[in-house]
Amino acid sequence: MVTVIRTAGAGVVGLAEKRPQGTSSDDGDVLYLHWSASEHILISRWTTQIAIRQAAGCANPTELPAWVSAVISRACRQASGNMYGFINTCLQSLVTEKFGEETWEKLKASAEVQDAFMTYTVYDDIITIKLIQEACKVLGVSMEAILKLFGEYFFKFCKMSGYDRMLRTLGGNLTEFIENLDALHSYLALSYQEMNAPSFRVERGADGQMLLHYYSDRRGLCHIVPGILEAVAKDFFDMDVTMDILDVNEEVERTGKKEHVVFLVAQKSRRQTRRAKPNGLQDAFLRMKEKYLSVSVCPVKKSNWDVVRSIVTFGKGHLRDTFEPIYPESLWIEAKTFCEAFPFHIIFDEALRVKQAGVNVQKYVPGLQTQKIRLDEYFSIVHPQVTFNISSICKFINSQFVLKTRRERMPEAWKDQPTLKLRGQMIWMESLRCMIFLCSPKLRSLQELEERKMHLSDIAPHDTTRDLILLNQQRLAEMELSNQLERKKEELRVLSKHLAIEKKKTETLLYAMLPQHVANQLKEGKKVAAGEFETCTILFSDVVTFTNICAACEPIHIVNMLNSMYSKFDRLTSVHEVYKVETIGDAYMVVGGVPVPVGSHAQRVANFALGMRIAAKEVMNPVTGEPIQIRVGIHTGPVLAGVVGDKMPRYCLFGDTVNTASRMESHGLPNKVHLSPTAYRALENQGFEITERGEIEVKGKGKMTTYFLIQNLNATEDEIMGRPKTPLDHKVCFNFSPNRFSRRLR
Repeated sequence: MVTVIRTAGAGVVGLAEKRPQGTSSDDGDVLYLHWSASEHILISRWTTQIAIRQAAGCANPTELPAWVSAVISRACRQASGNMYGFINTCLQSLVTEKFGEETWEKLKASAEVQDAFMTYTVYDDIITIKLIQEACKVLGVSMEAILKLFGEYFFKFCKMSGYDRMLRTLGGNLTEFIENLDALHSYLALSYQEMNAPSFRVERGADGQMLLHYYSDRRGLCHIVPGILEAVAKDFFDMDVTMDILDVNEEVERTGKKEHVVFLVAQKSRRQTRRAKPNGLQDAFLRMKEKYLSVSVCPVKKSNWDVVRSIVTFGKGHLRDTFEPIYPESLWIEAKTFCEAFPFHIIFDEALRVKQAGVNVQKYVPGLQTQKIRLDEYFSIVHPQVTFNISSICKFINSQFVLKTRRERMPEAWKDQPTLKLRGQMIWMESLRCMIFLCSPKLRSLQELEERKMHLSDIAPHDTTRDLILLNQQRLAEMELSNQLERKKEELRVLSKHLAIEKKKTETLLYAMLPQHVANQLKEGKKVAAGEFETCTILFSDVVTFTNICAACEPIHIVNMLNSMYSKFDRLTSVHEVYKVETIGDAYMVVGGVPVPVGSHAQRVANFALGMRIAAKEVMNPVTGEPIQIRVGIHTGPVLAGVVGDKMPRYCLFGDTVNTASRMESHGLPNKVHLSPTAYRALENQGFEITERGEIEVKGKGKMTTYFLIQNLNATEDEIMGRPKTPLDHKVCFNFSPNRFSRRLR
């Protein structure tokens, strides 16, 4: 909730939202931001929806300063929850590698995710949760199993992504590794600014066991942790780890309810006892000698027993395992020198009263020069997200802390610039009962340095923050370039996908005009040689009285009639696997056995002709309103086939067989399929009913004995037409298939 309110002196008038109990004006879940001398903005991240309401007398909320808009935008993103594309890309890689690309596409469709993920782009948590939930349904496994598998793979994915060395150097054992995870997340936040990482705290126990406290704003994802840590222990430390959940609860922290899970972690070494090397005794002697020499020249006086003990215990481990530091009796550094050498440090007592501060902390937070001021009056804790008191700080003493200055405590001239964040380590000094915060400014780039009116000279020469800012400046530039490349890659992927769709459309159209193998040769720039076919079957058809129909009605009616008829015929060519050669006016020409030779070419064309006769009954004569009548002629014989023309090339047939087939059509009768003698012989004894027409005079051929094709005795009308089966058909015809009779004749 974002509420614009109006102040009156020290009080607040028109407050539209009740502040959560126990929170101050800038306690993290509520940001109390100065707009002007009399107006403020209260931002609470308890709700996921950000709304701006104007209290009586306030200025237009659309006139908010740029920094206020930025804070509101960030509060909105943090409230709704988000993950970087790196996480979703890892999930995609896991599903693709383990279960295949098809499974991932199915998950995306189920979760209604369309686009690919980009590494440095922020996505809503809901997308990731949806994908995980759909994975549970599709793969038939529990949420716990999926999350643990994801945790194991996430560790592997991070190593593959270039974080291997960074992870290996976090600690010498699993405990140290976990204790430094928060520091790693803090470093990664320099690049992934919107990252909302979980927090970890370790309690050491006996027998190699430890209690791991896991805190996260995201509920229900704790099972990822065992997957990650078990993989880390096995890979980095050669350990077997078992993790059991002892307790799950919600703690009300500074930013709202946070899931707190306590794991019991048991470790067991996987290393086997190794045999001693032949020269082990000699090596041990040399190590003991070196140890003795190093001890003998030590300036600190030790008893003889201490010397002997140090030599004996040396053989049990490495020198660094038995190292004991030496401390001076008093600190040899002046207070002034210390404050200048560590310009960013703060010492405060149990009541949070500031006792000491570095010179540059005082410079950029002038209020710290005031005596007996409380640290929480000028700072709020950003990370870890805990209440600002000594007990909470001690609980997370091994974590990296980030403090942020309170804007309302800054000088009026600084109100428009971003707040200063300090990142560092809390160290408890028991003898003084005080806490020291050794820190540095948290800056990601030179731009942020300039925005806070700071210079590199403000940072101590020994502080690596100087190098970090410069290195991260380059890193941010590389990230931006990487982001641009990812966006271009995604654009190319989408364009490639669209291109493939358009290419398929073009190929479909091309294959409708030319045989596929011919079209492929033409696409490759090759010339298609004419081919001879020893035997094939050619069919011609035309519409009876087509000339009279054209003379009696509008051209559009003719076009509609022919389109309806040809569409039905075209479908039948796919059913019976014959090749449509061309159409001229009302004439329709197909061939079987060309361009791909097949033994059943005559049967296929015959079945196609029977289908044409049935389909023609569904096309109406625009003049009479009655079904049209067609003539069909079929002839079998040899042909020559080839591509002719460069512009709109056509696959044409040549030879006397074409002429004879045309004569069979022109000398045929309405609604009859007219067969030549060679076509009759090809269909004889093939399950067709054929009647003899007798001897007729054929133009250019003389007398010929021709025949009429009546029906296919082995196929139903639905099979001829390629119609889908009905439930009744399942009972009557068990072996039905639209192309059964055609496939059987091959």
